[in-house]
Amino acid sequence: MAKEKTLDDLFLDTLKISYAEKKILKALPKMARAASSADLKAAFEKHKDETEGHVVRLQQVFELLGKRAQGKTCPAIDGIIEEGEEIMEEFKGTPALDAGLISAAQAVEHYEITRYGTLKRWAEVLGMSDAAKLLDQTLAEESMTDEALTGLADASANEMAKAA
Repeated sequence: MAKEKTLDDLFLDTLKISYAEKKILKALPKMARAASSADLKAAFEKHKDETEGHVVRLQQVFELLGKRAQGKTCPAIDGIIEEGEEIMEEFKGTPALDAGLISAAQAVEHYEITRYGTLKRWAEVLGMSDAAKLLDQTLAEESMTDEALTGLADASANEMAKAA
């Protein structure tokens, strides 16, 4: 008979988001190169540095659990990144490119915000306060990145795309 799965098992399985973080690390430099706005390029480069920290924090959470850090293929993030690549291809050289890049990046951020929010809550429920603190740091950075992207969209990218 199969072992009953618990919240501990679900937490460990969901923690394998490091696969997604590593895919994002590969996508961010491409997005920075594609962006026409210097501010957007800088935002992507800053988030790449933060994402490297997210991978390290995930490794720390695995260590707290006494488990080997590992990722798990994530079709959701693969699809979101593929959509971003399509936007880069289809809108290359157009005034709408930066607005499209922001929308693609925000899709990634929103996915990560849901994952880290859930992981943080589960860590709290499971009494893993050190893990919850690490996950909360990443959640805060993902949320700040999302807000910064909204600011860039509102400041210029959406108007530039519309004016064209």
